[in-house]
Amino acid sequence: MAICRNCGKELGDQAVTCPNCGTPVAGEGGFAWGILGCCIPVVGLVLYLIWKDEKPKSAKAAGLGALLAVCILVLSYIILFIALGSGAVT
Repeated sequence: MAICRNCGKELGDQAVTCPNCGTPVAGEGGFAWGILGCCIPVVGLVLYLIWKDEKPKSAKAAGLGALLAVCILVLSYIILFIALGSGAVT
């Protein structure tokens, strides 16, 4: 649950503005956290686990970035083993 930075009242998870004072709710920087999670998957996983209730958008971006990095790593290993098995890499 988020808190309004202007009046201190609790906000709903989907709130765009504070129902009490009308102050716009600041967006979460999801893209940057996704990039960080992709570059350092362990950090992305930790951020996901810490933020999944407090900052769901940032947590999802960091977690997806980490998942993407792990999938790319696994696919690159599969391609490498197939290439080594077929004798294409010398």
